[in-house]
Amino acid sequence: MRISRLWLRPLRFLGLVLVLGTLLPWACTRKAISFNSNPEQPAVAVLGADTLTRTADSLNGKPLSTARKVVISKEQERAAKEAEKEAQRKPKKKKKVFLGEKIKRAYSKSGPKGRNQVIEVFYFLKYPMPLNAYAPAHYYYDVKKRKILKLASIEEDISNLKILHGPYKKLQNNKVIETGYYALGTRHLRWERFDRNGVLLTKVHYEMGFPRDANVSYYGEDRSLINEVVPYVNGKLEGDYAKFLINGQPEWRGQFENGRRVGVWTKFWGFRGRRHYEYQYGESGYDPEVTEPELIREYDRRFNLVYDKEKNIDKRGQPEVEDRPGQRRPAPRTAPKAATKRK
Repeated sequence: MRISRLWLRPLRFLGLVLVLGTLLPWACTRKAISFNSNPEQPAVAVLGADTLTRTADSLNGKPLSTARKVVISKEQERAAKEAEKEAQRKPKKKKKVFLGEKIKRAYSKSGPKGRNQVIEVFYFLKYPMPLNAYAPAHYYYDVKKRKILKLASIEEDISNLKILHGPYKKLQNNKVIETGYYALGTRHLRWERFDRNGVLLTKVHYEMGFPRDANVSYYGEDRSLINEVVPYVNGKLEGDYAKFLINGQPEWRGQFENGRRVGVWTKFWGFRGRRHYEYQYGESGYDPEVTEPELIREYDRRFNLVYDKEKNIDKRGQPEVEDRPGQRRPAPRTAPKAATKRK
């Protein structure tokens, strides 16, 4: 009995090996896994369709593996590289241009340091240009003195004077108190003045130096030659006055404020813009009016200074400074009366 049991042990081991050899190939066989939740669909249909593949994974209805590669030419590749480099470059700074002319920014400071200091920010022409001879006055920036000058004329070409052209702004205590524009050395467009609280005080519109409401008279009917410019703002004499000869040369230049003559009024010889007499009126149009101005400077025809009250120079009557030998010097004439505004 015991001998028979020992004989059956090899047979059991052999049978186990046969069973494992039969089940192992079946367990390693790939089976299609379906994500279809419909249990009634036949297994054959599930095996025939790849549910992991979508229409988006194709190119023109073809699998991605069979899609044709995009081929670009060398020129297209070079253009693409240039476009990429251009995008990486920093944008170039735009050149400052006003009314078609190149300008440069500058500023000046005046007055004591601190809150009361006045700062002016403005622009000037990078290159000199011919100016309008009929403009009542021209504004320049003196690069040596670092301040703005208002001049009726320039007898000589001064290289340190730059013609103002572009926006203008005046500030005090970081608050804007005046704004406007310059065009070829003249006031242009709208100019506004404010108080320290930002309240608008005055607003004047200019056209190349002339107030928009100025009374302008001409020589002849063609209106090509200006005779006189009488400035009016809101019906009152205000601004730069100018009177010209028929040859286009200035005869008188001055300034009105609050309907009165103020500052220095200049009488010209009538050629090359040379000054003859300079008269001093009141400093402000709100002070008592000065009816008899004071002669402060006089020049001969060669633009030699013959009289200066401040420098105590008086060469009048000397033979070497006579205007024309044998002729009597005419007496100084005061400024003409401004014509009333035409209605």
